[in-house]
Amino acid sequence: MLKRSLLLSFFLAAGAVQAEQAAPDLEKGKLTAEGICAGCHNPDGNSALPANPKLAGQIPEYLAKQLHEFQSADGKPPVRVNAVMNGMAMALTGDDINNVAHYFGSQTLQPAVAKNGETIEWGQKLWRAGDASKGLPACAACHGPAGKGLPAQFPRLSGQFAEYTAAQLKAFRAGERANDPAKMMQTIALKMTDKEIEAVSDFIAGLR
Repeated sequence: MLKRSLLLSFFLAAGAVQAEQAAPDLEKGKLTAEGICAGCHNPDGNSALPANPKLAGQIPEYLAKQLHEFQSADGKPPVRVNAVMNGMAMALTGDDINNVAHYFGSQTLQPAVAKNGETIEWGQKLWRAGDASKGLPACAACHGPAGKGLPAQFPRLSGQFAEYTAAQLKAFRAGERANDPAKMMQTIALKMTDKEIEAVSDFIAGLR
């Protein structure tokens, strides 16, 4: 029942964001990507540095949500705090965000790779089945068996840098990142050890 309620909250919030979006202009999105985003994420969203996530092929609605939440509004601090991204996002209008999110979503991902052969099976188990002994759900339940996500609800994870995925899970666990609807990811990450986070993050990098 709790999981169903959390999912419903997520769907309603994501639907509200989606409803506000106008038809995207990919050419304008490309200009924004090249002029503002390229320094960290590369012009096509295929970042070369693990500290900066790959954006190519990401679900546009998810990217738009993140950019909006990096912005401060009505004198309130941003929902998602990152010194660099907070500054970058404030320069964007709603149309800019919609356009660049769909532009990056239309690009072809150059995926990262799994590097730790010793933890692949463990990471796969966590991804596919979680750990029932401590109430840890399978990642695939929300992000899909191949990690492609669910449009407007859950982001694509497959092919993402393991270092970036691990950093975000640890940030959710520490409460340093708290822009997940109904605290879904914070609740999940609190149940994970560093070793589990690293194992599943490495497996995710190799998902196709």
